[in-house]
Amino acid sequence: MKRHHSTSRVRVHNKTLKYWPAFPARFPSIEAARAHCQEFFPWYNNEHYHGGLGLHTAADGCYGRAAVVRAGRAQTLTAAYHAHPERFVRKPPAPPKLPGTSWINPPQDKDTDTQ
Repeated sequence: MKRHHSTSRVRVHNKTLKYWPAFPARFPSIEAARAHCQEFFPWYNNEHYHGGLGLHTAADGCYGRAAVVRAGRAQTLTAAYHAHPERFVRKPPAPPKLPGTSWINPPQDKDTDTQ
C-alpha cells in the first residue's frame, strides 16, 4: 500500500474535525484525543449528512442505501408538492442527485478509476 501525504487532503480532514461542535481547543493527552475520535468517527460516518454525497451519510453510500433513501425523499417531496403546490413557485422539489463516485483518496492510475 502506498502512503500518500497530501497537504490539501490533510487540511480538509482536519477542518472537518475542527468544525464538529464537540472539538476541543486542545487535547490534554493522546488518550483524550483517541477517545474523542472514537466518538467523532461513528458520528461522521453514520449521522453527518454530507453535501458532497447528496446529503447522505457516508454509511448510506458505503452500504448501498443511498438510492433507497433518495427514493424515499423523492416520494416525500412529491407528496408535499401535490399537497401544497403554491409553496413551490419555481418547480417541483427533488432531492439532491447522488454523485457518480466518491473518493477520500482518488486513485492516481486511470485504470483504477473504474473499479
